[in-house]
Amino acid sequence: MRRVLHILGKTLKYFFITFFVSSVLAVIIYRFVPVYVTPLMFIRSAEQVLDGKSITWHHTWVPLEKMSPHLPVAVIASEDSHFLLHHGFDLDAIQQAIEYNKTHKRQRGASTISQQTAKNVFLWPGRSWVRKGLEAYFTFLIELFWSKQRIMEVYLNSIEMGDGIYGAEAVATYHFNKSAAVLNRSDCALIAATLPNPRKFSSAKPSAYMRKRQKQIEREMLFIPSFPKQGEDYDPKTSKGGIYKNK
Repeated sequence: MRRVLHILGKTLKYFFITFFVSSVLAVIIYRFVPVYVTPLMFIRSAEQVLDGKSITWHHTWVPLEKMSPHLPVAVIASEDSHFLLHHGFDLDAIQQAIEYNKTHKRQRGASTISQQTAKNVFLWPGRSWVRKGLEAYFTFLIELFWSKQRIMEVYLNSIEMGDGIYGAEAVATYHFNKSAAVLNRSDCALIAATLPNPRKFSSAKPSAYMRKRQKQIEREMLFIPSFPKQGEDYDPKTSKGGIYKNK
């Protein structure tokens, strides 16, 4: 029995060492290398096959500087208003979600753009504690090794934006018949409005609710500073972005 426990302990030790080293290496590599595929893309393809559908997979990587400057602002307004201020986790939003969920049947999340990026690139959809723990771990790593610009670039290239559509360039091509570089402010707000559930809410055929949400995001974008370029830091003391001053 003692020998079995010894072997098991040794195996677990090597497993965790291997996982730690490989995960850190993967994060460092993706700091420089485009993310062409994600686990979710394979999962969605498998779901399409099981449903008897043909595989639909549209994804083209483009650098952040070749996307509309309105797009990062729109997703910050919609998904994570403190993205430039926090270090991966918005503690205020988490506390608000906890209090809200105590009294409401429909649960509210508090995932940041960093957390969503970690999930999209390294993990799978789900709500288990194991998955959430791994999400926190990878969020810590990408905040440690990547810049905010790199996190945003990977997020906008990897996030699901429709059925079989992943990333800014694909949604711009198939829903707006243009490139991501020339998306206007309203286009970007509409795309951001779909992100809570891009397979239910379509930017190609927006409902009245989506149009309402689009206008709301456009108003919030007025109070957010333009997204800083690579090498630039956001300073809330000097920025004219009112949404940060008011928080």
